[in-house]
Amino acid sequence: MDTYKTHGAFSWSELMTSDPEGALSFYRQLFGWTVETSQMGMGPYHVVKIGDTSVGGVMGKPPGGEGMPSMWGVYVTVDDVEKTVAQCTALGGKVIMAPMDVPQVGRMAVIQDPQGATLNVITYVAG
Repeated sequence: MDTYKTHGAFSWSELMTSDPEGALSFYRQLFGWTVETSQMGMGPYHVVKIGDTSVGGVMGKPPGGEGMPSMWGVYVTVDDVEKTVAQCTALGGKVIMAPMDVPQVGRMAVIQDPQGATLNVITYVAG
C-alpha cells in the first residue's frame, strides 16, 4: 500500500513546537532518526527519517501561535480535500483550517470530528 495515494491511510506525522532543535535532539537520541532540513515560507522544516525513509516532520510554531501547546499532528490521505471537507461538515464535523495548497506537496485542510479531535487531510501532488 502506498500511504501517499491510498484514501484513508495515515501518511505523515508532524510536530509543531516552540523548540524544534531541542525536540530534534530528543527524538534523534530516542529513536535514532536522521534529519534533512529545508527552508520553507515560515522557517526551517525538518524531515525526520528512518534510514532512507521519510516518516514525518518537525517545525516551529507559526506566527501568532505562541500560546498553543507543542503537539504532534497526523495526516490522512484523501482523494479530494474539498469533498472530504464537505463530507466532514455534513457528518457534523468542523473545518478548522480551510483547504490550502502546500507548494510541491499537495492540498490540505484541518478538520475536527464531532467529539473535538482534529486531524489534517491531504491530497498529495502526483510524483
